[in-house]
Amino acid sequence: MWSQVEAGHLCPISMTYAAAPALAGQPDVSATWLRKLTARAYDPRLAPVQDKHGAIVGMGMTEKQGGSDVRANTTAATADAAGPLGEHSHRLRGHKWFCSAPMSDAFLVLAQADEGLSCFLLPRVLPDGSRNAFAVQRLKDKLGNRANASSEVEFDGTWAVPVGPLGRGVRSIINMVAATRLDCVLGSAATMRAALVRAAHFTAQRSAFGEVLIEAPLMRNVLADLTLESEAATLLAMRLAHAVDEGEGDFARLAVALGKYWVCKRTAPMVAEALECLGGLGYVEENGMARLFREAPLNSIWEGSGNVNALDVLRAMTREPASVAALAKEAALARGVDRRLDAHIDAVESSAMTITGADAPLQARALVERLAVTLQASLLVRYAEPVVADAFIASRVAGERGATFGTLPADLVRSAAPVLLARTPAGRR
Repeated sequence: MWSQVEAGHLCPISMTYAAAPALAGQPDVSATWLRKLTARAYDPRLAPVQDKHGAIVGMGMTEKQGGSDVRANTTAATADAAGPLGEHSHRLRGHKWFCSAPMSDAFLVLAQADEGLSCFLLPRVLPDGSRNAFAVQRLKDKLGNRANASSEVEFDGTWAVPVGPLGRGVRSIINMVAATRLDCVLGSAATMRAALVRAAHFTAQRSAFGEVLIEAPLMRNVLADLTLESEAATLLAMRLAHAVDEGEGDFARLAVALGKYWVCKRTAPMVAEALECLGGLGYVEENGMARLFREAPLNSIWEGSGNVNALDVLRAMTREPASVAALAKEAALARGVDRRLDAHIDAVESSAMTITGADAPLQARALVERLAVTLQASLLVRYAEPVVADAFIASRVAGERGATFGTLPADLVRSAAPVLLARTPAGRR
């Protein structure tokens, strides 16, 4: 619901939330910061953390020469026990090509220490009230998400303290990445919903060729198909959030990566189709659909692009068999309702056996897509009306549709459209 209002301010909120698990394992740091990060007050002042009512945290991992390959980072960290942050103080020197939310009170950054790549907490203001060396070179001129500042920054004698063991920077920051990946799924599901609502509202008001658009058979096919996609994305996002809340580590490890890849990938084509429902009105700025279209690709890139997430799924499946077993167990709760889905459920656990050898990366995207759709279908069987689950299985699992939205078989449209469109504001009028 929050994302549908305006997605631009959610980046610093998401990173602040996600920083907590990374800091929790560092008692000397968490004692100072966690209470401020969980405060309900927003305090925009640049001030020492101890003087603030609340604080937010940004992140800086990406460098121009490495991108997603953070082990190629060249930012250097030099220990200096006489520094203003205590005996573990380090001086940082280097550059971050993409630093999100540069107005934040602190940043989790990666830098090369003597022990290897390490994670550091870099405060914007030092305990004595002086500014830490943090030079914003420029703000990014981004495709979308323009309400949220992103920047290139330079460190030159910038003070920071380690978070987690030195030399274990990726492991230290991975909890933050996992938490923000969940937010990517939630944000993408919200963008889908916002686009769907606009399309349904417009077509319910607009008449063309002698009938209200939402009643036109082909438009009903398109809207039903879009609603089906939104329903499946939202349900998967809610299930992943529940898994994280309840500490279902094995399931969340694999399922969040699946959801991050698939839901975020589906957002751009879905928003594009919803925009087209409005015709030319969707392409002008004052409607709001154009902004959603620019927003749509963001979450698929942030916290690892599609390839990064697909390869992460491969690693989890080959190195953490418990995560595959947990995913198979979850999907199996829907077994016995539809034989087409059962075949896919039965293949979940065995799929780990098929991704060995040099060709495994070539199969990664197809595998992730298949597993994600199977998980979505199993959740719809358990939690949605039978006609909705049947429409999803027929179109997404059994492939009874074309390559674009609005190509559902006629019998599915007749049976599922009334139920699906009733979920939109236009359908409830």
